[in-house]
Amino acid sequence: MSDEEKPDASPTLSRRGVLLGLAALGGIAAVDVGGFLYAGGWLTPGRLTPSRFTDRFQQVFGKHDGFRRNHAKGLSASGHFISNGAGAEISRAVVFQPGEFAVEGRFSLSGGVPDVADANATVRGLGLLFTLPNGEQWRTAMVNIPVFFDNTPEGFFERILASKPDPATGNPDPDKMAAFLARHPETAAAMEIIGQNPPSSGFDNSTFYGLNAFRVTDSLGAVRPVRWMVVPEQPFEPADPVQPPGRDYLFDALIRKVADTPLYWRLILTIGQPGDPTNDATVPWPPHRHAIDAGRLTIDSVQTEEQGNARDINFDPLILPYGIARSDDPLLSARSAVYAKSFQRRSSEPKTPSAVNVERVLDER
Repeated sequence: MSDEEKPDASPTLSRRGVLLGLAALGGIAAVDVGGFLYAGGWLTPGRLTPSRFTDRFQQVFGKHDGFRRNHAKGLSASGHFISNGAGAEISRAVVFQPGEFAVEGRFSLSGGVPDVADANATVRGLGLLFTLPNGEQWRTAMVNIPVFFDNTPEGFFERILASKPDPATGNPDPDKMAAFLARHPETAAAMEIIGQNPPSSGFDNSTFYGLNAFRVTDSLGAVRPVRWMVVPEQPFEPADPVQPPGRDYLFDALIRKVADTPLYWRLILTIGQPGDPTNDATVPWPPHRHAIDAGRLTIDSVQTEEQGNARDINFDPLILPYGIARSDDPLLSARSAVYAKSFQRRSSEPKTPSAVNVERVLDER
């Protein structure tokens, strides 16, 4: 796809790497950002398909009608984004022109069990949908880890099964995970990086990373690679080694915070240089790349998931405004295809209430 179109070093595997990886994953968090599969190349009949990917999530987590197959536990949110215009330096996208744009969001935890107990190590997600005045949308799905675990759909598909909790322990089988990592040194390396970035105490002070690279085009037609993240204005506090009580403590704390005060993040655009990988989400770009603070994201309301809010939004990462385009990262198309399959399935299934209930939390205050 042209940007002018409208959107539609092998590391050595070590025991420490395995342990860091399992710690980073937590019980179920080996599966994170979303289903990653695609429709062109590797997804040929008899090999991987969006359906096979979605089936594998159900194989590992069980089938939970009406819920996402991954990041099943979530909370709807709303707010706005105030662009300061600085992003227009690199992109003609309307979202980077000065102005205020409505935002719908969804906070989530990785895994396919909608009432799973919160855990500090579980990967956290934030999906955002920006509504733009010219009728366009920008959707992005981010997580609180700086790199992704896999760089191919095949690796991700294999890892889902390797990280399936052992019924006897409730955790992934270390031997199976070690065997997987021996075959996928890129994942072992990514886990080392993730292990060096411990989680914060809550959703409110988490940095969320877009992970994949995209391409942006400025008003003169210059094209650049870009990655983005949202960085909290709330001060970072490390997660307490002693996990708080309560099955939904992360979500409950977020609900109480938003009830008291809006929460703020800065949207940071990082510009890649020639040679920076755009097709491998397991590899970080070198530090000190030029970064642009494009504006402030405000979340000032959260809602129990139900019909009409973010529960029913597909945060497809390839719904992009003019001026932002996909890169050559194969995971982008994969994510888009599997998100669509998951959305298709849950849309036709009966719905049950979310485990995260805003009214219950506020009534208990």
